[in-house]
Amino acid sequence: METFTFNTTEIILLTGLSALCVIQLIYYFGLYNRIHRRNIACKKGEVHFSNELLPLSVIICARNESENLRRYLPSILEQDYPNFEVIVINDGSTDESTEVLSAFEEKYPHLYHSFTPESARYISRKKLALTLGIKASKHDWLVFTEANCQPESDQWLRLMARNFTPHTEIVLGYNGYERGKGWKHRYISFDSLFNSLRYLGLALAGNPYMGIGRNLAYRKELFFAKKGYSTHLNLQRGEDDLFVNQIANTNNTRVETDANSVVRMRAIERHKDWKEEKISYLATSSYFRGMQRYLLGFETVSRLLFYATFLTTMVFILLHPHYLVMGIALFLFLIRYMVQAIVVNKTATDMRDNRHYYLTLPLFDLLQPLKSLQLRLYRLYRGKGDFMRR
Repeated sequence: METFTFNTTEIILLTGLSALCVIQLIYYFGLYNRIHRRNIACKKGEVHFSNELLPLSVIICARNESENLRRYLPSILEQDYPNFEVIVINDGSTDESTEVLSAFEEKYPHLYHSFTPESARYISRKKLALTLGIKASKHDWLVFTEANCQPESDQWLRLMARNFTPHTEIVLGYNGYERGKGWKHRYISFDSLFNSLRYLGLALAGNPYMGIGRNLAYRKELFFAKKGYSTHLNLQRGEDDLFVNQIANTNNTRVETDANSVVRMRAIERHKDWKEEKISYLATSSYFRGMQRYLLGFETVSRLLFYATFLTTMVFILLHPHYLVMGIALFLFLIRYMVQAIVVNKTATDMRDNRHYYLTLPLFDLLQPLKSLQLRLYRLYRGKGDFMRR
């Protein structure tokens, strides 16, 4: 009978581990599984879409992106859509971007390009470029992507536009990375997938809080009604995540999750580029309004505490062997892992990420918040000035 008797320390450890496991399961079933559930609902015809393909403008900001423009721009210009224009703002490029765009304009009459004044100093250059593109656009619906991105198919614009219902003002799309080789690319792809589970999951739950400019649409009328980027002109970035945070609400935001609507970003070749991208996000995330970032922060804390409590329990068992306690702890760890693996990998399959996470899942799951903490400390070391307008 001693096998079924627990001392005070064992009770505390198992109670804590059980509670943390339940919290984690609630997040996975209630939030992180929403992209997969949305795709199932779409297949069953349970989601209402607009049948009208409204005219739209695709806006791209490019700075020294001649190689990417040659490689990716045709996939945007050749979208299967009846009425659209593509506007590329050349942001002070010193490479062959102007020549590339001029050559494309001869072939594609719906492509237009302009440039930002080199003397511009009172707004971040990317925000200025996007504002110029928005002002030059002919249509009310604006779709944003980046020069190093490629739509998964020629149905991208059609799938985004089916969400342009009368009450919709913002459409959030899924974005990921092209497949790269090596551990670094696998981790970056996981990080991107998990962030999508979070911000798209919250939007599908009726609590949108951010968007990413690689696959994003909103109304031109809304942009000017909210005075554009005027509330965060002092920041270098924030033209997508922070702007959406300020304008999105339960009633005006929809999410497109069809695999053919995915936009792929070129695989990052230098770790430094991904690091700068993450730090830029951290610099703007502190300005987010709403409770969403606290809800996600609570999940992160409960995740770290789950691992810490599990490891503490295992160490305690090594010092004070009790196989029933070890069995319960391993069972709770396995339950969470199985649920996590199913949700993450089903979503990855739905979105054609071409990766699966099984053996690396616990490692990446633990590494992600630790890496974010490291980058936050690095940002504090660099100071805020690096992320202000120049």
